[in-house]
Amino acid sequence: MHPQLELLLELQDLHTQRRALQDEPLRDMEEAVFDLKPEEALDLLDAKITELVGRLDPGIQSRYLSFIGTLGRAVVPVLNGICYGCFVATPTAWSAEAGRNDSIGVCAHCGRFLYYVD
Repeated sequence: MHPQLELLLELQDLHTQRRALQDEPLRDMEEAVFDLKPEEALDLLDAKITELVGRLDPGIQSRYLSFIGTLGRAVVPVLNGICYGCFVATPTAWSAEAGRNDSIGVCAHCGRFLYYVD
């Protein structure tokens, strides 16, 4: 898998964790289970997100930041040739390539980063 794509997927997971931690019912559970307060956990997640965003290539970074600010999800899977960001079919040539996750694909319709799922 392309190293930048791995970073994008890790960032996507961190943003999902951050949104879940902001959810009120989960906040109570988190305090009961962990010795870390939700605000501290949010700060740690924010620091890790900032670190990983800094490791992205400049072009990928700017696209990622624009999508994460407006659409919430910048990285989406492709299942059966369909982009799960906009639900439009991806080009057949992209779906048929060997080693599809060895490069960073972008949806021609919505512009999100794509990764192929078998």
